[in-house]
Amino acid sequence: MTIETPGDFWKDYELVDSGDFEKLERFGRYFLIRPEPKALWNKTMTDAEWQKSAHVVFRPGAGFGKAGKEDSGSWDKLRKMDEQWAIRYSGSRKGPDFSLRLGLTAFKHVGVFPEQAPNWEYIYRNTRELVSKAEAEGAPRPKILNLFAYTGAASLAARAAGADVTHLDSVRQVVTWARTNMEMSGLDNIRWIIEDALKFARREARRGNLYQGIILDPPAYGHGPDGEKWKLDECLFDIMKCVASILAPKDSFMVLNLYSNGYSAMLGETVVRQAFGLGGNAASKADETQTCPDCPKIDCGELVLRDSFGKNLPLSIFVRLRR
Repeated sequence: MTIETPGDFWKDYELVDSGDFEKLERFGRYFLIRPEPKALWNKTMTDAEWQKSAHVVFRPGAGFGKAGKEDSGSWDKLRKMDEQWAIRYSGSRKGPDFSLRLGLTAFKHVGVFPEQAPNWEYIYRNTRELVSKAEAEGAPRPKILNLFAYTGAASLAARAAGADVTHLDSVRQVVTWARTNMEMSGLDNIRWIIEDALKFARREARRGNLYQGIILDPPAYGHGPDGEKWKLDECLFDIMKCVASILAPKDSFMVLNLYSNGYSAMLGETVVRQAFGLGGNAASKADETQTCPDCPKIDCGELVLRDSFGKNLPLSIFVRLRR
């Protein structure tokens, strides 16, 4: 299991401090205070220093975060700032480079999950390898499917690497937001789909369609475009079995990200292994390579933000498969 954080080369984001169930972050030129239930420790800076630094504070509404969902709240502006602004993700050397439009939403989100940067790097790097191989062999460009795609940073990473990208989310507004991010980044030709992810994956399986890369970042609770409700605990394994059936059997990769507080990296790895018919968890990467050199390679771990005082804030777990 590995622990990964965004690289120091990303200058448009910083976790300044964390603690007392909050985090102080810088997105570009603006500083935001947002709730963070995983910040169980004390702040390093004083409350006065936080208030002096911040442009805006998110104030949760009644019942915020109860029963596994996020009710709406409001933003209290402390200093003048724009309702919408842009940041740039300039990745590692020869890595992804794209723009993201940010905004203050009623659910404390701003349009990007910064801890996902290591996944963007992985997606870009592996997609570039697939694109280069396809070009050398005169084969079609690899197809990448991004499920639960939100505002599309992972889609942009795959498209910047040269793949044909399908971006799927059940919420029309965030798909429109993602399209804006694509245009701001100077990219084009992403395929946009507004649909329930599981329904789409099942249909693609029936049609026999395959993808060389599949990315999925499902929320703990969700709604389809027609208002249908679902709970991730009840459908994650079904989703992963569908993903296994539409991921190309060779020269392909999969990235699963999970935010739910009850999930561990080991649980995620076991779900993936069972869905792909790979048996139990390997004792070590070396053991897996020796016993089955042709089997898919699986990596799992946590995505963490580290504040400027060295405190680590774990925010999600990932499982990656490559074959």
